[in-house]
Amino acid sequence: MKPPALPCLERAGLDGWMVRLFDSIDEKNLLWLTALAEECESVFGSTLVDLVPSYTTLLVVFDPFQTTPCEARQKLLDILATLRPAEAGTGGELHELPTWYDLQVGPDLQRVADLSELSVEAVIEAHCAREYRVFALGFAPGFAFMGLLDPALTCPRLDTPRQKVPAGSVAIAGQQTAAYPVVTPGGWNLIGRTPARLFDRNREGFSLLRVGDRVRFVAATREKFEAEGGDTKPADQTLEKGAAK
Repeated sequence: MKPPALPCLERAGLDGWMVRLFDSIDEKNLLWLTALAEECESVFGSTLVDLVPSYTTLLVVFDPFQTTPCEARQKLLDILATLRPAEAGTGGELHELPTWYDLQVGPDLQRVADLSELSVEAVIEAHCAREYRVFALGFAPGFAFMGLLDPALTCPRLDTPRQKVPAGSVAIAGQQTAAYPVVTPGGWNLIGRTPARLFDRNREGFSLLRVGDRVRFVAATREKFEAEGGDTKPADQTLEKGAAK
């Protein structure tokens, strides 16, 4: 596997460097970013404050009272000079998220089918057929950006975001898929809902999903969805209440 052509270091405030390894999304990027994160943990030691991985970058936050930006930059340059990707393999914890695919909780399911020129059943089958990688966490607590979608399902975000998307809503946008962990605004296409508790203040680490984890969406009946604590309240009903405030 070839190394990134031109790793780029960008200042991120007084205590951070953004390491940009790639310009496009690819599952293979994760092997390099994982290796880089592991090396940073080893080399920076107690001076490391945080690591924030994404699809193509790794934000390295250091303690400015223990090391200077120039020293941190040199450490990163030394790491990048000999960086090799992590070994390919399963890696990460596998999560199976039961999902009720229905227009009641996935009001954009028909829109996705129309844009994809597929039946609703084919959209559901294609979405469940892949094992997705968690590339990044952000936007909202526990919100995991996952990919990559079957190219047939690729579709743009909504022109006008919803003011309130119900927790557990399973959605797609571009090459990505996700499940909303909490009620929040959102412009992704809603195609279903999972009863899984994706964000829990009483859970260690709070988020069910972590970068590098693998996720499979498993189609569930309404009965199973309800039995596992799923909320069947229509998504558009939540939208209307949010708009009225």
